[in-house]
Amino acid sequence: MVKFGLAQPVKRVEDSRLLRGAGQYTDDVPGEGALHLHVLRSPHAAATITGIDAEAARAVPGVVAIVTGADLAAEGIAPIPCMVPIKNQDGTPRAQADRPALALGAVRHVGEPVAYIVAETAQAARDAAELVDVRYDTKPSITDLASAMSDSAPRVHDDAPANRVFDWAVGDAAKVDELFAAAAHVTKLRIVNNRIVVNSLEPRAARAEFDAASGRWTLTTNTQGGWLLKDCLAGAVFKVEPAKFRVITPDVGGGFGMKLFVYPEHVMVCHAARKLGRPVKWTSERSEAFLSDTHGRDHITIGELALDADHRITAMRVTDTANMGAYLSNFGPFIPTLAGTKVLASVYGMKAIHARVFGVFTNTVPVDAYRGAGRPESNYLVERLIDAAARELGIDRAELRRINMVPASAMPFTTAMAQTYDSGDFHKVLDHALDMIDWKGFPVRRAKSAAAGKRRGIGMAYYLEATGGAPEERAEIRFTRDGHVDVYVGTQSTGQGHETAYVQLVNDRLGIDPDKIRVRQGDTDTIPQGGGTGGARSLYSEGQAIALTTATILEKGRKAAADHLEAAEADIVFQDGAFRIVGTDRAIDVITLAADLHGDQGNALDTAEIAKIEKHTFPNGCHIAEVEIDPETGVTSVLRYLVCDDVGTIVNPMIVRGQVHGGVAQGLGQALLENTAYDPESGQLVAGSLMDYALPRADDLPDIEVEFVSVPCASNPLGVKGAGEAGAVGSPPALINAVIDALAVDGIREIDMPATPERVWQAISARQAA
Repeated sequence: MVKFGLAQPVKRVEDSRLLRGAGQYTDDVPGEGALHLHVLRSPHAAATITGIDAEAARAVPGVVAIVTGADLAAEGIAPIPCMVPIKNQDGTPRAQADRPALALGAVRHVGEPVAYIVAETAQAARDAAELVDVRYDTKPSITDLASAMSDSAPRVHDDAPANRVFDWAVGDAAKVDELFAAAAHVTKLRIVNNRIVVNSLEPRAARAEFDAASGRWTLTTNTQGGWLLKDCLAGAVFKVEPAKFRVITPDVGGGFGMKLFVYPEHVMVCHAARKLGRPVKWTSERSEAFLSDTHGRDHITIGELALDADHRITAMRVTDTANMGAYLSNFGPFIPTLAGTKVLASVYGMKAIHARVFGVFTNTVPVDAYRGAGRPESNYLVERLIDAAARELGIDRAELRRINMVPASAMPFTTAMAQTYDSGDFHKVLDHALDMIDWKGFPVRRAKSAAAGKRRGIGMAYYLEATGGAPEERAEIRFTRDGHVDVYVGTQSTGQGHETAYVQLVNDRLGIDPDKIRVRQGDTDTIPQGGGTGGARSLYSEGQAIALTTATILEKGRKAAADHLEAAEADIVFQDGAFRIVGTDRAIDVITLAADLHGDQGNALDTAEIAKIEKHTFPNGCHIAEVEIDPETGVTSVLRYLVCDDVGTIVNPMIVRGQVHGGVAQGLGQALLENTAYDPESGQLVAGSLMDYALPRADDLPDIEVEFVSVPCASNPLGVKGAGEAGAVGSPPALINAVIDALAVDGIREIDMPATPERVWQAISARQAA
């Protein structure tokens, strides 16, 4: 399968299984004897619950149990905690609003769980739900982020004045003020980063079993790593030892950050399984997912750039208002604060930055990490500001970026946000992207579109990503009696191609036939710890753990090979997948050696290592979009889209290109199509299905051209930089900058995402009317 271990476009080893329908997702897990759980959700955005009458529902044939928030509270089941204890800038703690599994006394967003029904069949549970009489005293709601902190806005939580979760700040405010006072030019923008409904292909699902003899749960669910769920459900919610939980994650059909978290439905199935002594399963319906999966983005940001007389950016000032929704999800406050602000300097040599971030409650679905998690929001702001500054100053957008970029000769470079970039050649990447698109030849293409009555625009964005995640990762390699190698990893694939990349790494280090390597993941019993998947961390984190593990195996193997070959250990070398006696043709490969070492306690070569992930990585790149707009309809067509990326050393370029393609598609969806619209009066999610919420389709996307200028990362031995989120980071600003460039002829200087046909047409019509 693999001629060389690394840097080869090897077809994914998992695809044959998945394309043949041999994958097993959570809802595919055999459900013999399992009960079905249905969630009764609030139809109101804000209301007091004055009573719940479930007697008629209990009489439905097949119904086994109906449970309310009061029942959970009586049993001591705690809410799902927010795990980010950030403080306000004055040192006081943020507001507290952990997410209840079932509402207790009040509901705060449409779709909030009010009760769960368990029955022998899913239909019986749904029928019973319709008969549960919940009496609501409705209240005014607030779903509009722009007005949520106003004095007249209804309070989501009584103990959160002005609906404020936190008032957080970072950076040197005094130095920023000084640089702005001395600036030759200041550019200021107010931008909207629209709310996203994640819409993974596979909906969330969960199945729980409880063993009364051991007091232990087995929870099967589609996660991005089961260890977080295990620890949180045990310690915070059910208040038992973590050993009482086993979390199994089978195949996962997309995560994008949304499947990282502990959800109310996890609590429900575990509670029901213990209460009823039978397996209990739940699978979300698509419309249910709109109301229960965490949403992404949702910021209103005011940004300012200070430039000197030489057009160098000296400082940036940011005020960001971030929607947290009705409750704080596991990492909600982390996204706009610690995650997002660290990349505000991007690739530019600014002297100082100050950012103030307000977290705000609204009567909407909780918001948490979505592909990029804070970094797309910050990159969008920076790249929109630079384009605006270039227009105001009358200089080329690429040239303004070029003169402000940190040069390769300055690496390692510490930014104004205290991030140290270990490597990068931003000028080289930029120039390669400009050559790819023929930037200089664009005026001719624009004139051709104009002759046909169309508006043509070109937009760029240079992004910088800061990967993140757990500070360590584990790998274990076991040699099996059937002649295979099992590699146990602490990350979790949700479609990225992890199995292939890890097979390539092990093949490269140990020379084992790829067909003999099996990747094992997703079971907290067989893998005692793991950092999971998120923050584009998997390859460089798990890769370092695999590198440590294989190094230890080679060390053990030299000793074992010396005994087997009856030679001195100093005379043993490892070459071409085998241990050899120097200067002879006597050798033994790893698998054959392992076959001689099997014992009652396993294999002497079996090894587990934990890698400390002390430094993260900074993938970066340039996106350029060329669009054409029909002024009669407002329809934007993306004619060409290209990416030039630096993701360090590349293990499998085909997988990286696929990841970039997916990220660009999601970014295009946010930029041009996806509008999470709430009704301001009722608080209803009016874009609550795929009939009303426009996900990108194949015909919305051009061929996405991806090329690489690889500068190996200096902070990890593999030289790799995370690539999983990069496409979603660079695409929204590139596309919106292109749209604004196309509309410049109409005098339009700003437009917010999503630039839907209606919004574009209205902008053109308004200018023509003026």
